[in-house]
Parts: sequence; C-alpha cells; structure tokens
Amino acid sequence: MASTVLITGANRGVGLALARHYREAGWRVIGVCRSSGEETAELHQVAERVIEGIDVTRLEDVARLAVELEGQRLALLINNAGLLKDERLGELDFDSIREQMEINAYAPLRVTEALLDNLAEGSKVVNITSRMGSIADNDSGGRYGYRASKAALNAFGRSLAMDLKPRGIAVVQLHPGHVQTRMVNFGGLIAPEEAAAGIAARIEALTLATTGTFWHSNGEPLPW
Repeated sequence: MASTVLITGANRGVGLALARHYREAGWRVIGVCRSSGEETAELHQVAERVIEGIDVTRLEDVARLAVELEGQRLALLINNAGLLKDERLGELDFDSIREQMEINAYAPLRVTEALLDNLAEGSKVVNITSRMGSIADNDSGGRYGYRASKAALNAFGRSLAMDLKPRGIAVVQLHPGHVQTRMVNFGGLIAPEEAAAGIAARIEALTLATTGTFWHSNGEPLPW
C-alpha cells in the first residue's frame, strides 16, 4: 500500500513540485491549499486528493482539515505554505510582520498539532523554512518579518522534534534554496524540481538520530 504525504501550499512553486515528485515516486499525495478553481488545476492533475479553501492561519479552517482527514494515516507531513514580504528599517509595517509570523511560523505549528492523530511511529514532519531564519547566518539585515518568522519556525520545529521523538516521529527544518518561484518573482537560482528532489533526499535520510536538525536541500547543514 502506498504511503501518504500531505503538502500545504501545494498548488504552485515548491509545493507543486513536491507533489509531482512524490506522485512520480509512487506516493499517495494529498494537496492542501487556500486557492480554488483554476489556481488548483495543475494540482488536481497530480494529487490523488485536493483539499481546497484551507487558510492555515485560520483555526476553523485547520479544524476542518483535521475533520476531512480523520482516520487518514500520514507517513509524511510537509508544512510548505509560506509568505515573503520586505521591510526596511524606518519603514516597518508591523501588520506585514504579523502576517508573516501567522503564515510562516504559527500555521505549521497549528497544522502539526491538529494532525497529531494522523501521525504514528515512523511518520515524519517537514517544515519548509529558510536560511534567512538563521541568526548566525544573518550578515545582511533587513527582511524583518520573514527572518523573524522563519527563526520562530525553526524554534518550533526543534521543540516539536524533542516532543515527538518519544512517539517515533522525526522532524526536520529544510531550506529549499533560492528557488525560481512567484515568491521571488522567479528570480531564483534553481528550478522548483531541483529543490523538490533535494528536499526529498533530505527527508529520505532523516532518522530519529537526526531529528530536530536544519539543512539546505543540497545537503549542507545550516547554523541556527
């Protein structure tokens, strides 16, 4: 029986590339996204099941997601939905910073907690983060909301790893790379397919011995 992966933010970019990757590898793919209609057409061609209209920042939507998935075993949960905005000192928009915290940090934690009953020994949780969430690696400043939200996600992921390890569930934080997606106006360095392949390789290598770690999709360990 095929293993099942659930991917949030699955209708475009890295999320869609991951859906394609796992479908081609023989997995059963469940794609979750906020969008509906034409924006999910490609995802419907790839995923066995698509759950539309889920805003992962809304408690009621995540609760509905849990109901939709009742009894569904997940071998892999990939928290991929994210948001990137730019803030500059002297022109800070705290509503923007707050929105990024909601989507990039709180939402993955909210989704993981809501789906705990769907995870079992041997399951894995993957948080798609960013090396911009590394405090040690920050040598250029700026991007206040994005950096802070991804740093928070890294902290949440580390705590999840410690709390879920006794249940036999491994957790990892993965930076996809500078990917050519709409988030960066397609100005990245690698294609989504390359990022997805690298992410999948890191997931395959993840064990309870390496739970709670932070990696680049190319296999480079990243500093906190």
